[in-house]
Amino acid sequence: MSIFKEIPPTAGFVLRLRDFLAAFNSPGCLEDDFKRYLDAENIFVTCSGTAGLYLIAETLKSLSAKKTVILPAYVCPSVPLAIARSGLKVQLCDINQEDLSFNLSELEAVCRDNPDILAIIAVHLGGIPVDLDKISRIARQYGAYLIEDCALSMGAEYHGRKIGSFGDFSFFSLARGKGITMYEGGAVIVLRKEHARLFQEKMEQLAKKDIYAEALRIVELIGYWIFYRMQLFWFVSALPEFFWKCRGKTLKALTEDFSIDFPVHRVSKFRKAVCHAQFARLEDAIKEQRRKADLYMKALENIPDIVVVRGPERCRATYPYLILIFADAKRHKAAWESLANRGCGVSALYTRVASDYPYLKNIVTPVGCPNAYFVANHQMTLSTNIFIKASDIDTIISRI
Repeated sequence: MSIFKEIPPTAGFVLRLRDFLAAFNSPGCLEDDFKRYLDAENIFVTCSGTAGLYLIAETLKSLSAKKTVILPAYVCPSVPLAIARSGLKVQLCDINQEDLSFNLSELEAVCRDNPDILAIIAVHLGGIPVDLDKISRIARQYGAYLIEDCALSMGAEYHGRKIGSFGDFSFFSLARGKGITMYEGGAVIVLRKEHARLFQEKMEQLAKKDIYAEALRIVELIGYWIFYRMQLFWFVSALPEFFWKCRGKTLKALTEDFSIDFPVHRVSKFRKAVCHAQFARLEDAIKEQRRKADLYMKALENIPDIVVVRGPERCRATYPYLILIFADAKRHKAAWESLANRGCGVSALYTRVASDYPYLKNIVTPVGCPNAYFVANHQMTLSTNIFIKASDIDTIISRI
């Protein structure tokens, strides 16, 4: 494919001019959108999902003397950074290869062996709900708070309820390429009113107004509106990736170079209003993602040694991308070499387990997590972006 056909790797929203105009004419209320959509009461908009998790962690410090938070060993590296910034400890737990959720026997063993467990973060990776019933049971049994990481999973359902409505705390990402967007932003859902009051206090204390940061985000949001289209996406995706690889900055090229000094500030009414204007299109967008994921899954169901990651029974994933796990390393390498850097939206999730990122060396203690290592070395994602067509899907499947 040429530089004039670069399909984004995730199903991000295409912004429209009227989304910006609506911010002036009918700003609405983004918090109310979340309340109606999730049937929740206590909603807070933050400057990022990472900042939202950091504020959750700060709130939990006021609720318990315990200090340890359990994370999946295969997780976005910004998650342990948010926990570490609050001064809490990170404990990794291995995952399952087939659904990327916690290995429940190991999760229970970690809780049993460590009386210091404050919270468990259940990560709904790639729009796929995890087994919340079993994870919630373990959390209750050992007196731990349950946090749902719904960063890429807006609209996913577990047993008929939207995810984000199960945990004591939950957070979503409103960043670029992650569905409805304000370029960089997040939302936090707090289950109990007394916890919500405490979270509000922490937010007022730690998230200050920053006019310059907000001005930059508005400029970036306008840039997203301009460049998030198939004909221009190469210039803000593949070109920077090539540049950083040439300079030997592999993690930066892969957009996996995070810092513990992430911004924590208030979000302007303007960016909230732009995000609010997109909310009416959310369900149609999710329906289209599921349709494209179904095309992939039907084509892949008879191909041996490839696992399509799905959720537990009675759940509905949103599939902002489809995750594949290859049983054979050689086949994974061949498929990757055939598809990567061809502009067809094929990408990788996280290239390492959390303990292997250099900037997490003093934050995360390495543990035995063979399943997480297997997934990191055998995974691939297929885009369900609005730009991808059935003919593109056929081409991708033929190369796999």
